[in-house]
Amino acid sequence: MNRNVNSIAGRLSLRPPQRRSVEILDRITEIAPPGKEPDINAVLEIIRSEFPTVTDFEREFPSLCFALATGVGKTRLMGAFISYLHLAHGINNFFVLAPNLTIYNKLIADFTPNTPKYVFRGIAEFATNAPAIITGDNYDQRDPASGSLFGGVRVNIFNISKINSEVRGGKSPRIKRLSEYIGESYFDYLAGLILPNNDGHLVKRVKLRNRGGT
Repeated sequence: MNRNVNSIAGRLSLRPPQRRSVEILDRITEIAPPGKEPDINAVLEIIRSEFPTVTDFEREFPSLCFALATGVGKTRLMGAFISYLHLAHGINNFFVLAPNLTIYNKLIADFTPNTPKYVFRGIAEFATNAPAIITGDNYDQRDPASGSLFGGVRVNIFNISKINSEVRGGKSPRIKRLSEYIGESYFDYLAGLILPNNDGHLVKRVKLRNRGGT
């Protein structure tokens, strides 16, 4: 087991189901290491050999779902996953998609330093250099000259319902419109960072849901 698992579990005071989830992610990245242009069928078979409930990725890249009982702490588990993937594999770019405005606002609060339920509290590596929180409300207001958008660890938090509402009427959502200071849309910029074939930044699509419902 990667030494970071024990460290993260201790620092974040993870509950047994949360810790077990990080252990599973650690094992999956051990038997199917992050990399560019993975053989999806081969990776699926490798993962299924130990985790037979994984029957399909549903995407053109490894995609996993962790089902936890209500109240166990999915947001804290997100923080643990991000901490693990950064510390163990050097991954810096993350994308969190909220289904509605309530969860979107809660996620932003929980990922913001010095808030009551800050998900990275105890992670020493983030104490002085906290991940940049980029949201659907501020991504086009950041100055690239400051380095806050392009440097360090970046957690992008977006609201799917807001994106869908912008599509109504035949318009492109704002995230897909050209940004002058980037030279492309933020959607395309993100795709270049976190999708496969781009230095393997995104190794897994991880979905968290309550048992019995999304």
